[in-house]
Amino acid sequence: MRSLATSIPEPELVALLKRRDKSGFALLYKRYAANLYGVVCRVVQSPEAAQDVLQDAFVKIWANIDGYDPAKGSLFTWMLNVARHTAIDYLRTRKRELARRHPDHDLSTVDRYVYYEPATDTIGLEPLLASLPFQSQLLIDHFYFMGCTQEQVAQTFGMPLGTVKTRLRAAIRHLRTAVAEPAR
Repeated sequence: MRSLATSIPEPELVALLKRRDKSGFALLYKRYAANLYGVVCRVVQSPEAAQDVLQDAFVKIWANIDGYDPAKGSLFTWMLNVARHTAIDYLRTRKRELARRHPDHDLSTVDRYVYYEPATDTIGLEPLLASLPFQSQLLIDHFYFMGCTQEQVAQTFGMPLGTVKTRLRAAIRHLRTAVAEPAR
């Protein structure tokens, strides 16, 4: 049984938000918070900070919903960009604060090591993933890197489960072919 948060069509949800309907915001949060949290957490590398940044991102989403244009992409993609930019702003602000408190330290080199934790199991995947269509990249990211189930991915993107499975299979097939090709 589908919940109200996942069953309301995206255009209706956007209409509720543009009317400043608080129930629409509650539905939006229930539908997308977990996925956006995963993205924010990967950027800020701190679960505690990610919760604060996520709240800031939702405030920005609420305040700027009139700036969302469905002709330019899905609501989730727009929200993903807002959340990612909010997380990056958080890191920049934190870096400036550290520089102000510790003017004798070169924080540009420290910053690189504080926030970078290489994932050795994904080395070399970025250029391969970039060769996929953007929507396939999002599906792969959510399913394989953020740990969402296929059902959660389907709900997040408002797609039938069968479509998600087919697109994931096609993306994996493409990646396997790309890995098997000899380097040029």
